Amino acid sequence: MRILITNDDGIAAPGLIALARSLQDLGDITVIAPETQQSAVGHSITLHKPLRLDEVDLGSGITAYSSNGTPADCIILGVLGDLPRPDFVVSGINAGANLGEEVLYSGTVSAALEAALYDIPAVALSVCAYENPILDVAQQIAPPIVKALYEAPLQPGTALNVNIPNVPADEIAGIAVTRLGHRKYADVVVKRDDPQGRPYYWFTGTPMEIDCAPGTDIWAVQQNKISLALVHFDLTSHQEWSGFDKLQSELGLS
Repeated sequence: MRILITNDDGIAAPGLIALARSLQDLGDITVIAPETQQSAVGHSITLHKPLRLDEVDLGSGITAYSSNGTPADCIILGVLGDLPRPDFVVSGINAGANLGEEVLYSGTVSAALEAALYDIPAVALSVCAYENPILDVAQQIAPPIVKALYEAPLQPGTALNVNIPNVPADEIAGIAVTRLGHRKYADVVVKRDDPQGRPYYWFTGTPMEIDCAPGTDIWAVQQNKISLALVHFDLTSHQEWSGFDKLQSELGLS
């Protein structure tokens, strides 16, 4: 199996290196990761500057490249570039949760979804802590998850989003297939002045759990369970909209 590994924390992130080493026994590993931190870039791709791949030594016989692009760019380069097409994509190990609507912002999850666009089995792995993430559990579960997903592929356009509680292995309470919960951020824009007196802004905020009912990814992590959520591109809402008939009539269209 040819496995392509990426992340959004950058080529030097400990989670990336730990993941690559954990999967070496499954096949040929290639790493293509952003040269700098790319958290929260979402599914952006680069259209207005040239992209580059620079070979990097990650040790342990791992073929690795850094790129000046986004996580999604890294997948495109790995799939459509001059490297062998991967059979599987793994994105992570991310430092920080990707729960609920965070998947819309996450470079980690977006990389896995980009692979799914090319009908390549893909998984995103995140440990739910930004500081001092415990990587042991993610390293242990990555190989069996890859094997299971490779042997029983998901439907086209779908990727697996895995969130792992930041606790030691003996405190993991189980594993669950979940749906996305809902967490809203108490967003704050902080305005400051630089030494030249020019204003600049920082976005910050803390999550507020709106839907953490049993069965959600948020609930699972709160219970110290590993969350497995299937995510895909169909953002269609199937609700009935009462305003459509009136709009149709006013526009004179049918």
